[in-house]
Amino acid sequence: MSHQLPDVQAGEPDVTVGLSQVGVTGVEKLVELEGEERPYVLTAEFSVFVDLPSGRKGIDMSRNMEVIDEVLEDAVAGETDRVEDLCGEAAERLLAKHEYTTTAEVNMEAEWVLREETPASGRPTQGTVDIIASATATEEGTEEEIGCRVTGMTVCPCSQGMSESRARETLTDLGVDDETAEAFLDQVPQPGHSQRGHATLTVTQDTKPDVDLMELIDIARDSMSARIYNMAKRPDEDHMTYAAHANAKFVEDCVRSLARGVVESYPDLEEDAVVHMKQENDESIHQHDAVAEREVSMATLRDELSG
Repeated sequence: MSHQLPDVQAGEPDVTVGLSQVGVTGVEKLVELEGEERPYVLTAEFSVFVDLPSGRKGIDMSRNMEVIDEVLEDAVAGETDRVEDLCGEAAERLLAKHEYTTTAEVNMEAEWVLREETPASGRPTQGTVDIIASATATEEGTEEEIGCRVTGMTVCPCSQGMSESRARETLTDLGVDDETAEAFLDQVPQPGHSQRGHATLTVTQDTKPDVDLMELIDIARDSMSARIYNMAKRPDEDHMTYAAHANAKFVEDCVRSLARGVVESYPDLEEDAVVHMKQENDESIHQHDAVAEREVSMATLRDELSG
């Protein structure tokens, strides 16, 4: 004889306080995306949340896992090429399955391996970037986010400026005339303390963000002093070192470069699109790190850069 199990989650809690987010994190899944030449398989980590009203004890947690599995299976069968659409579809299904909730949120991060060539020797190599995608669904509609986190190299302009002053004084002491000294310093960037930097760039819209992920990756990589590569022969090391020191940037400058890159690359992007830009530098001569960040609408960003 079977008996019906009680729906404990549907009961009223002892303390009737609503919760803004209840769900699961660290859900690892394989995601297959259609590419121009071949499919891309990502190992992605999902976080899934819904809100909970004050009169309900808990959510139906298994539904979160079911939705992720359903959406991924449908995506593979339907040849999906945008991870933000996966998140959007999952968020909308969560909203439909949890009849008591008003907001559903899905976040995803995945490491993506890029094939490229080293900058000087032209050797084939691979690099990695982090893909960031999310979606929030409500009765008013679904908001989707897509972007990336990339690693590069920065050089401190302040440290470099002090080295340049010392070099100028030394050249003068050695009897080098001012014109020749300045010509030398223009051609040979002086040392400054360098660090590995991490640029984050995402775009969020009420509809599918009208941006290309690879373009966002390029904007982010070019926002720092220089790109870096896993494979590096001596000519490549020289190329990266020279390029970085010829383009010294503060952490703040990197965020400004992200802003300029987005505005220049997307003149037709909707004005209410929200751009999130962040630069984090692993400081080499300090025990602390440097961070700069901005989240802003495209309308405001365009106004600021046109002024």
